[in-house]
Amino acid sequence: MNIGIPKERRPFEFRVGLSPAGVEVLSQQGHTIFVEHEAGIGAGFSDLEYQKVGGRIVYSPREAFGRADLVLKLARPLQDELQWLNPGATLMGFLHLASSRQDRVDALLNSKVTSVAYEQIQLADGTMPVLRPLSQIGGLMTAHIAATLLQTNYGGKGILLGGMAGVPPAEVVIIGSGTAGTNAARGFLGLGAHVTVLDKEINSLQHICERYPQAVTMVATRRNIDRACAYADVVVGAVLVPGERAPIVLTRETMKLMKPRSLAIDLSIDLGGCFETSRPTAHDHPTYVEEGVVHYCVPNVPAVVARSATHAFVNAALPYISEIAAKGIDRAMTENHAIEVAVTTYKGELLHLQRWTAEEGD
Repeated sequence: MNIGIPKERRPFEFRVGLSPAGVEVLSQQGHTIFVEHEAGIGAGFSDLEYQKVGGRIVYSPREAFGRADLVLKLARPLQDELQWLNPGATLMGFLHLASSRQDRVDALLNSKVTSVAYEQIQLADGTMPVLRPLSQIGGLMTAHIAATLLQTNYGGKGILLGGMAGVPPAEVVIIGSGTAGTNAARGFLGLGAHVTVLDKEINSLQHICERYPQAVTMVATRRNIDRACAYADVVVGAVLVPGERAPIVLTRETMKLMKPRSLAIDLSIDLGGCFETSRPTAHDHPTYVEEGVVHYCVPNVPAVVARSATHAFVNAALPYISEIAAKGIDRAMTENHAIEVAVTTYKGELLHLQRWTAEEGD
């Protein structure tokens, strides 16, 4: 199969759809891989590294898209990129169509391609094997992002996350105890913060208790969320419903209860956001103030650790990429349910996407 690796063109997206190690595996399986010139430069991969393992360097995005039966990306294609896709081709990427604008969904449908959303690849036990490593990275990064944004020179409260003798640590509240929330708890506890985790699922909270006995756990009722946010220095939203927009778990009224210059980090922003006051930001201007609270709502947090994130992503995604490349999308869908549930558009039809919204997506 002909496989295309285009360069990512969204601002501050430094990752790449396949590492040289991944290209080597697919080349050894007999596939032809076209890598756009400098596609891997943001993650520290040179054209020469790709060529040494069998990649063929092409010098225009049209060629990287146009020569491919299977296109491997990280981010959802831009409008121009959709025009370069071949009808009947298969696109794989973190598409997040549940929070995309309607015209972007329509454009993808009109292109007649079959798209596979990495974030929706799901095993029988409910785990999301490709999304998981990036959620881990995003969760872990939250702690040092918060430590920086709490500094006075960044508009924060001017407090040390872990405290010191005679000075209590920061109060951190995490809503959601999935992969991102659990790793956020790990990061904050490692820096010495006092951490409270809320979730609706008692089994998930039990896991937090057993793994991190120093953390406080609470059931995520409206009353408990309001109580916890009122004393928090940092609130992290980390909720996920596969194939849907993130639910709103923190309302504007709750935000008004928070202390001035406290910090709200919405890790669900790439799925529309789980705070009523959230709107997407970017790495160059990551914060804004709403209701007196500093908001951090960057969708692609792992993109700025591009090399680590690309390696982690490829480790998880390569088995599914290899299966689709070997069998074709139709047979892979039939034989592997984890792939079938991740197909969001199929030759002009919308599949496995329960709803999307137009307010915040792009």
